[in-house]
Amino acid sequence: MSKKKGIFSLIAVLAVTALILYTAIFGIGEDASGSMADINLGLDLRGGVSITYEAVEENPSEQSMEDTKDKLQDRVENYSTESQVYMEGSNRITIDIPGATDANEILKELGQPGTLIFCTDANDPEGTMVMDGNDIQNAQGYMNSQATDSRDRYIVQLTLTENGRQKFAAVTEELAETQGILYIVYDGEIVSAPRCEQKIDSETCEINGMSSLEEANQLASTIRIGALPVELKELRSSVVGAKLGEEAVQTSLLAGVIGLVIVIVFMVVLYRMPGVAASIALILYTGMIIVLLGAFNQEITLTLPGIAGIILSIGMAVDANVIIFTRIREEIGMGRNVSTAINTGFSKALSAIIDGNVTTLIAAAVLYVMGSGTVRGFAQTLALGIVLSMFTALFVTRTIIKALYAMGMQDEKFYGKVIHKKTINFLGKKMFCFALSGLIILIGIGTMVYNGVRGDALNYSLDFKGGTSTSVTFNENYTIDQLNDEVKPVVAEVTKDNDIQMTPVQNSNEVNIKTRELTQEEREELYQKLQENFGVDETLITYDNIGATVSGEMQKSAVRAAVIAAIFMLIYVWFRFKDIKFASSAVLALIHDVMIVVTCYAVFRWSVGNTFIACILTIVGYSINATIVIFDRIRENLKEKKQMELAELVNTSISQTLTRSINTSVTTVIMVIVLYIVGVESIREFALPLIVGLVAGTYSSVCLTGAMWYMMKVKFAGKKDNKSNKKKLEKKTAKA
Repeated sequence: MSKKKGIFSLIAVLAVTALILYTAIFGIGEDASGSMADINLGLDLRGGVSITYEAVEENPSEQSMEDTKDKLQDRVENYSTESQVYMEGSNRITIDIPGATDANEILKELGQPGTLIFCTDANDPEGTMVMDGNDIQNAQGYMNSQATDSRDRYIVQLTLTENGRQKFAAVTEELAETQGILYIVYDGEIVSAPRCEQKIDSETCEINGMSSLEEANQLASTIRIGALPVELKELRSSVVGAKLGEEAVQTSLLAGVIGLVIVIVFMVVLYRMPGVAASIALILYTGMIIVLLGAFNQEITLTLPGIAGIILSIGMAVDANVIIFTRIREEIGMGRNVSTAINTGFSKALSAIIDGNVTTLIAAAVLYVMGSGTVRGFAQTLALGIVLSMFTALFVTRTIIKALYAMGMQDEKFYGKVIHKKTINFLGKKMFCFALSGLIILIGIGTMVYNGVRGDALNYSLDFKGGTSTSVTFNENYTIDQLNDEVKPVVAEVTKDNDIQMTPVQNSNEVNIKTRELTQEEREELYQKLQENFGVDETLITYDNIGATVSGEMQKSAVRAAVIAAIFMLIYVWFRFKDIKFASSAVLALIHDVMIVVTCYAVFRWSVGNTFIACILTIVGYSINATIVIFDRIRENLKEKKQMELAELVNTSISQTLTRSINTSVTTVIMVIVLYIVGVESIREFALPLIVGLVAGTYSSVCLTGAMWYMMKVKFAGKKDNKSNKKKLEKKTAKA
């Protein structure tokens, strides 16, 4: 690259960075499109719509209500992946939809959950019913752009249950003989009357003849709504305020800015000129994250778990740069000129960066497909961050470094050099590390068993256990920050527990206060204290027991998704490294890191809430990335240093990547520590276990994974050699 081209490239990058930052802060056009204000914040950060339904049936079964709740959860995730559905009492279901501001519009779109049937006679729907809503798994509207017939352009695709498939096959076979009509009736009204032209015996079928995609979507929505085990009626709806308050949002933003500044200073001081290049790329990355979150605000809702995904991706963006810069310094230390060192550094770092990011991206994809609720929100922001971090590290950083080199910064003093002389004997300390990790995990298991005998193994919050929702109408309108400062201490005095969620209802003085389940005496004490401290009229206080917002099904789906993600990561590492021992060691390290964090949750009784799942998943994504870098160096040294003893090779590989492991851990932990220091209480509850997990991930990558791989390698290699020697001996004996 010539000097002139270098100057042009640098100016172009700086100009794009400035434009992206301007867009992120101020937006474009009158509606400030693409700015931070465009980001769709979740219920905890922004507020939204809350709708409560009540069963029409007087005493519905617990199982029917639970099934209805689960189906509603799937449905409302069309509005936001962060939507929450939970039981209120024994016959009510409440839906919280973040970001929404018009309850009436949501009700109109969601519809009135009623009764759906399929029948063969419009004049006798009940008498000729052949199917009902329980036979339908899903319904979606589509536009078929390849259709030649206008009637096939807009369709509704139905997905049937196994029982529904059998019923549908029988009725369509009968109707096909006379080209008869199958009526779809919702609450006594015919919503569709498709003609059956042939027998359909499959899990899916299509209804055509819609005049627009909107009509197709409306019919699909009606069918989905009617496919509920329990008929519901609207009890109340309202627009609610944020759970965490404006202070939580502001402190999170402040923490992000402070953390970013510290990381930039750290990178510049440590890596000199390449650190400057990385800092520009990191600023561009941050701006792009904000702009894209705003651009995809209909698909991505940002909540606390989403912030975790962004923090992790920032750490991985820094990590990629650290890997590259360490490689460049090593190449200079081996005597290569700066230009060659830059090219070789990027080339050698490429495999580690791609493998580390792809494994985490695989995890994000599986979590999005199989997860629900906050898990999907976390997966979305993580995937977006990973793609951007790879782009900025591999292309933007490289462009800036090449431009600065072309402009005259060609002396090695601008880059630094590393000469690896000392090799630390990590394997010599492997048994101590194994024993230490085993002891900590055993303490965790023992604590959970002990706690389980006395009550709950972990300190489950309202999100997991449910509790009591108390609706209070105050004499004045309180903000969430005022509620946290003034009302929460009064409530905590009664509950002896800080796990309290307070949500104001907009345009009123009403506040919903969620606590652990209260006894009759505690409710009476709470009412009395609210009267004494705030002059509340007791007749304007109501309560209901509520179910968990993180349902059992959501918990199971999160666990399933995490397990399958780990399996896919194992397969990818196995494929890339051509050695199952690499993959096995990496997955064992993931299990170790999760167990260390769970141990802290158990021992210190940290609250296990809605962010717990995202915290665990963040640790899994981070830890595998750190492990991949070490394994990549072992793989490289196996090819280049074939004469070196295996134990020495492993120790050398870990020592060579130690600086990277420490520096990456420091930069990522800096972001979370600042979040912990600056953030409000709910933010701290999330940040603290994340810090433990990040440190545990670094420890396991450096001290455990290489040792586990080495022990597997020696053990299986020994067996292979013994078999080989045995065969040779048998051949010699046969010849003799």
